[in-house]
Amino acid sequence: MTTANKITIVRIVLIPLFVVEMLYYVETGNEIHRLAALLSFVVAAILDGVDGYVARRYHQWSELGTVLDPLADKLLLVSAIVLLSFEHPGRFGQIPLWLTGIIIGRDLLLGIGALVVRSVVGNITVRPRLTGKLATIFQMLVVSWILLRWDLLFHGYMLKVWLIGAGLFTAFSGWFYIWDGTKQLGAHPSSSARQKSNHPGPPA
Repeated sequence: MTTANKITIVRIVLIPLFVVEMLYYVETGNEIHRLAALLSFVVAAILDGVDGYVARRYHQWSELGTVLDPLADKLLLVSAIVLLSFEHPGRFGQIPLWLTGIIIGRDLLLGIGALVVRSVVGNITVRPRLTGKLATIFQMLVVSWILLRWDLLFHGYMLKVWLIGAGLFTAFSGWFYIWDGTKQLGAHPSSSARQKSNHPGPPA
């Protein structure tokens, strides 16, 4: 249990707090709950960078960390995006369903693809790409912008920029990960075509 993994666990613990405070704000309209939800989301997002820095700086890479870190990202962002995909008149702006579909669809495809690659190849190599990091940044910008209620500023123009950026980079990152997975499958011997044997079977 490295320091980086402990920080990641703190991020995971913050997710239920964020969800509960969001629901309380939607129900009551009490600004304290909105600020608590915003604070928990921002702290979890900042700790995402902190645990990565600690892991690199102090060479604390671990198998557990490679599972927990992306899991914490997905749980935080997906829970926020799903909650904000519903209409909350007078409380929050709404994330369009097309973006929610792109994000959840990509994550489902990647999850299924990872299971297929691991079952066929035996292990899977995930190569981080800039598009994936940018997709996460834009998704966090979208959520933070709505939590701050800044979507009411500039007639929502800036939010549209973040939404389009999140959609494009999420789609591109998904395509690149699928491309990497198909290459790993194609390089494995089990993916090679086998020539049909012409040897006759045993006599009847």
